[in-house]
Parts: sequence; C-alpha cells; structure tokens
Amino acid sequence: MTSPQWFSQQYPPEGASAAEGIRNQLGRPELDLLTILVRESAQNSWDARLPDSTVPVDYRIDMWAVGPAHTGAWRELLLAGAPGGDNFPLRDSLRHSTIRVLAVSDRGTRGLGGPTRADHAVGPDRDFVSFIRNIGEPRETALGGGTYGFGKGIFYLLSQPGTILVHSRCRTPGGSYETRLIGCALWKSYAVSEADGPCRYTGRHWWGDTSGSVVEPFVGEEAEKVAQRLGLKSFGAHETGTTVLVVDPHLDDLEAPAAADYLGETIAWHLWPKMISAAGEAPSMRFSVTCDGVEHPVPDPRGTRPLNMFVAAYEEMAGPDGRDLDCHRPKRHLGRLGLVKRIMPALEPTRASLMLDIDDLIHHVCLMRPAELVVTYHAGPKPPSANQGYAGVFRAAETMDDVYAKAEPPTHDAWNPQSLERPESTYVQTTFRRISEALDNLLSLNGVARAGASSVALGAASSMFSGLVGGAWGIGGATAYSKPGSTARPGAKADTNEPTGVRNRDRTDRASRPLESPVTGSGTNGADGPPFTSGSDAVATGVRRLRVQYLGDPYFDDRGSDSVLVQEFRLPVPGPQRVRIDLAVTLPGTGGRETDPPIGAGMPELIGWEDGVGNLFVSDPQELVGGETVWRAVVRPAPDTMTEIGIKVEAVKTP
Repeated sequence: MTSPQWFSQQYPPEGASAAEGIRNQLGRPELDLLTILVRESAQNSWDARLPDSTVPVDYRIDMWAVGPAHTGAWRELLLAGAPGGDNFPLRDSLRHSTIRVLAVSDRGTRGLGGPTRADHAVGPDRDFVSFIRNIGEPRETALGGGTYGFGKGIFYLLSQPGTILVHSRCRTPGGSYETRLIGCALWKSYAVSEADGPCRYTGRHWWGDTSGSVVEPFVGEEAEKVAQRLGLKSFGAHETGTTVLVVDPHLDDLEAPAAADYLGETIAWHLWPKMISAAGEAPSMRFSVTCDGVEHPVPDPRGTRPLNMFVAAYEEMAGPDGRDLDCHRPKRHLGRLGLVKRIMPALEPTRASLMLDIDDLIHHVCLMRPAELVVTYHAGPKPPSANQGYAGVFRAAETMDDVYAKAEPPTHDAWNPQSLERPESTYVQTTFRRISEALDNLLSLNGVARAGASSVALGAASSMFSGLVGGAWGIGGATAYSKPGSTARPGAKADTNEPTGVRNRDRTDRASRPLESPVTGSGTNGADGPPFTSGSDAVATGVRRLRVQYLGDPYFDDRGSDSVLVQEFRLPVPGPQRVRIDLAVTLPGTGGRETDPPIGAGMPELIGWEDGVGNLFVSDPQELVGGETVWRAVVRPAPDTMTEIGIKVEAVKTP
C-alpha cells in the first residue's frame, strides 16, 4: 500500500488563487459557523440525491473524540510529509491530548464521482473535482439549492487548522462501486527558502497518494484500509454517499454536547421543509445528530412551537387556500404564499431562534426557492398584541428560480434585489411588496382598514385595555391576548393605565347576578375571600351561594398544536360539586359581553376540566370533587377576541 503524504501547491507561472482568498469567499455572514455548516452541507447533500430515488436522503452530523486505539494512526498518517512551522496548524491540533472530529455524512446520494483530475473533468460528471479541486463552479442541478461552489468553504472555516478528510463512495462509469479517501487543507499562503531559492505556496494542501504527478485520492481497497486505520465507518456494499470530517472543529463557546443540541435545533429551523411529509409520502430527508455516540434529538417541526406554525403556513401555501403572487409590470408569476395567524403564548427564545432574529414573537415569512430549503425568515410588522403571532411561507415559482438564486449571497441566506439588473430586481422587489400587502391585509380588521381609524383587529389591542383584575374569589376571566404570568391583587380597583390582561366582574355584579345555585351550610373564608356569596339574592332567600376560588390569573399554555387558556381554581368546600363554564367575548373599549358570536365569528369553547395529575374531564356541567385539588379549566379561545372565563358551581344533592 502506498503511504499517504501531503502535497503543497506552489504558485504556477500562470498564477493561482491564494488560500486566504478562497477562505474569504463566504464574506462576513451574519450567521455563525455551525449554522452555515448545516445550511450549506445539507444543500450539497440535497443537490447530490440519487435521481429518481424514492428513498430519503440520510443526513447526519456526528462529533466524537478519536479513541486511544486510533489516535496513533491519526498522528502517523496525517503528519507524514506535512509542511513545517506555522504554515500548517494541523500539527498543533494533532498534538492535543484529545483529537476531536465533526463529521457530516449523507447517504442516498451519488457520492463524489467522476474524474479525479481537474484537467480530465470535461463532462457533466465532475462532482469530485468540483468539491476537491475547483472553486466557484456554476451549479449543474436544475432547481437545486446551490448556485456556486463557495459553500464548501465552510468546512475549512469550521476546522481550527483548516483541514478536512473526505471519504466518499460512488458509482463508476462501468457501474461498479468505488470508495475514495483524500485530505485537504486550506490555510494561508507562504514563502520558504529551498535549495533552488525562495518558493511561494498558495496555502492549499492535499493529502493522499503522491506517487504520480498529481496527488490523488486513495481508491478502492487502499481507501478502505486507510479509513479503517483511522476508525472511520465503512460503506455498505451497495451504499453511496459522502462523509466530510472536520478536524478540531470550532464550536464557539459551546461544549460538545451543547453544540450537538444546538445543531439539532438548527437543523429543525433551517431544514424543516425536508422533514415534513406531503400527500402521504415519506419526508424527503432524514436527520440525526450524535455526540460521542449519544443521540441528540432533532425537533419534529410539526410538534415544535413555533415551527408548527410555519408547517401550517406551508400546507396552506401548497393547498387550494394558498395565494398566487404576481408582478404586473413586467408580467410574471412570482410564487405562492401561505399565511396563518394564531393566538399563542410568548416564546422562549433559544440560541438557534435568536440567530435568526426571532425572539419571543413570531411575525415572519419563511422564504424558499423550489428546492424548499429555507433562505431566510423575513420579518413583517409586529402584531399589536404580544399574544398573537403569524407565520408565512413564500415559495418561488420554478420559472423564477434562477432570478432568486442570483439574488442570494454565497451563504444563500437573503434575497438582495440591489444585486440584480432590471427587470430581475423588479421581480424581487415586487415579491417583498406583495408579501407586505398580504400581511397588512392579515392584520387589519376583516381585511379592511378605514382611513383615520385603527386597523387593529378585534381583541388585538388587549394590551391597551384595563380594568381587568384577576386572582379574586368569584367568576373571573382572561382576554385571548392576556400576558402570561400577570398577577393582580384580589379585589383591586381597575386601573385604566395599568392593564393586566385579565377581566373579572366587580363584586357588585357578581353578588347581584343569580349565577350560583343556593346551598345551605357554612364555610370558612379563604386567603382571598369567602367561599360564599352575600348579596340581595342571598339575603332574600336566607342561603349562601358557593363560589370557586380562582388561583391567580388565567394564562396561555400549549396543548399539542393548540394554544389554550387555562384558569386554575379550587372548589369552595370538600366533597362533590357540579361545575359549568360561562364563556363570553368581551368587547374592547365597551366592557360589553357577547355570548352569541357575530356571523362568521367563533366563540371560545371548553376543552375540559383538568385535575392535578393531568386527567381531563370533558362534560359540561361536570361533577368534580372539592378539597385541596387544584383544578384547571382549559379553554380554546376564539381568534381575534377578548375571551372571558367564568366558572359556576353548585352543590350536588345527596339522597
């Protein structure tokens, strides 16, 4: 077997690209290196999928520390013939007590096939030279995610010594399978004094078989033997694909397990369209992340907030309710748009969402080309309520793919109309204008905004309303846009300048309305008030009325894909009692209540009564048992309304 050696590229008489110039071709992206790695590598994997295959592309990221059984081979094989001094930092990385590796793998792809020499790659099959040798080749994949081959530079940027190994398996022109293994390093240009005088090098290096005039990859059995010595996973007999190993990766300020968690979430945010099934078919890609052999989950976008909103918007866009966006002058179909609006609790921002400038509120449209890889999340106007959000998906028409591709920077994370000539710049500018028009329509009342009037939808301005107090004994409620976690003093006077987002009817109103059935007996006062009502009805009949004890303000919660309102309460006395819900829509600014919805509008509805361990009882009225149990009324609020929750209680007659 030929021993592997490093080959360092000298500047030829006709000149060549310096390593620094190649490393800088990604520019100064706003996204971090791990995010760019996910986006660019997954795009490469998608573009390399096998034609006419119904098998999903398997994409995985694995991180590990090279074990003691293979550490010696890594140092022996990868330092053979390596340049000296500061011109080759891989030396320092391999001297560390622990050698860490990050591998990005795909299977169900065609691998890096074609000729291994750039001067022999004259046909369409030139994946190997495009990835290993050449820089900036135009894409050959119709409707692919990539444009020019700059994205592969992220592998070198992520490696602290700028070094990667590429392990691939492809089909040969004769139909057989061939394994290939080669190393590449990209650092800095330099000059050294040699026997023939000073010599300049580009800073590009290749590791492989140097027995010929050009360094070549190890192929076939030799490649498999070297891979085995390094501890790399072998390919199956009929398996094709590529694994790129990043030596000594930058993980920012994250420990390896935290970086794995971040990568899993980043995959979900940027590749969710490839994770969802359509029309009963399997997802087009499968994803996994491991660290030191431990699986780290990739969130399911259908069950993960707020990605489930973008999934819903995608399905609307792809279905009959999606809207076509067009440019009228010049006349072109631009693509399709889907929008969804929901009542929702505030989000807990994460590192991955903050990288996209998405914090506690969703007001974004996901932009994608026909390849259905996320380009970016375009921020629209914020809804007037902190508890309302919307998500959209715009997918460019296939006939417009080249236009949007040309508007993207090397990192494919924006559409920049200023980088285009007319009329192409007009198409991209019109796209953003049409999206803006659709968002204005979504946020306006019934789609119409009157001149000189607020265009805030009913209930969307709940943060402007007050006189809303929670946590007292009696019948309470919450607006559909109430702020989670707000609190108020029992019986506090309404303060029109300090909204709490919770509405309780005042004590006079509660006492005068015959809302509870009379019972006899006595009860003890709770911390916030008595469990029995006094008032004109009670005085007239000589009995007292039961009332539930509300525990704090209603709050928003997630139940599956639904956002619900939850009111916690205790029953006033021990033993069985019958409760029923009293739901209404509160009219902003008037304090009026509506128990019958307007035409075409929804009403809040009870989902059920939940006990302390999560058991749900769905009847209304429902018999519950009092005592120390904290019960929860779970309500689905009506969109674009202020929902008021009341709970009525009566004693159960015993024989």
